[in-house]
Amino acid sequence: MRPSTALRSLALAVALASSACAGPSDRPAGAAEVTAPRRIVTLGGPVTEAVFALGAGDRVVGVDLSSVYPESAAALPRVGYYRQFSAEGVLGLRPDLVIASDAAGPTTALEQLRAAGVHLERLPAGEDLDAARGNITRIAAAIGRPDAAAAVLADLDAELAEVDRLRARATSRPRVLFVYARGPGRLLVAGRDTGGAELVRLAAADNAGDALTGMKPWSAEAVVAAAPDVVVLPTRGLESLGGVPGLLALPGLAETPAGRDRRVVAVDDLKLLGFGPRVGQGLRELVLALHPEVRPGADP
Repeated sequence: MRPSTALRSLALAVALASSACAGPSDRPAGAAEVTAPRRIVTLGGPVTEAVFALGAGDRVVGVDLSSVYPESAAALPRVGYYRQFSAEGVLGLRPDLVIASDAAGPTTALEQLRAAGVHLERLPAGEDLDAARGNITRIAAAIGRPDAAAAVLADLDAELAEVDRLRARATSRPRVLFVYARGPGRLLVAGRDTGGAELVRLAAADNAGDALTGMKPWSAEAVVAAAPDVVVLPTRGLESLGGVPGLLALPGLAETPAGRDRRVVAVDDLKLLGFGPRVGQGLRELVLALHPEVRPGADP
């Protein structure tokens, strides 16, 4: 679909503004020349976190609805949810760089940004620690601050080293059912090849949903047969169900060891599931929640 006349006019204005905003290169002398963007829009919470962690938060002029951290980002103009954002809303902010999660869309909106001459940086998909490190490096290069990645990655590696120390002390191996919920009518279980399954593995636990591949709905009978010791889900998902009582009221869950013991762990959606700069912090919290024996003050 061709852009409207209004959208074409806005695109021209953006292109002119971007030319006027060109800044000096942040790369050392002799390196390939790169223009450091001065007006950045981020689409995806982990993307926004990374830009701020890399010290370029003052150049961010707009974010999507999933960008709730840090607080200064949450106060910026919103352009819709990253999976369904508005091209007009983005272009109205006159960005010279848009950094987007690979899941950002719709395709027509992305095409409109390219047609407007806006530099669009799309990050490859991936839900593991290698993807987290790679995206931090890519974002640092895109914003003209490649050297800033080293400090952010050093912090991440220090946090992961602490996770390794905790895992080495763990003596339990719980079966974890990792679920995604947005109200009682939408409950999905994390099977193999998912971010949830990877987080369970990294937290020294077994994935009770391994009979599945991907994120899938599961019958009450299958949930009971999986016999999870713990149910893990995002905080906002638990809230959408009405808390732990609402979760355990769903078919099958009350009949599992997790349901009988009311062992439910809520994790910060963005800190852990986004595989962004804070994933090490989120993993530490998950390991402590799943392995009481490694908590401070626990018997050796």
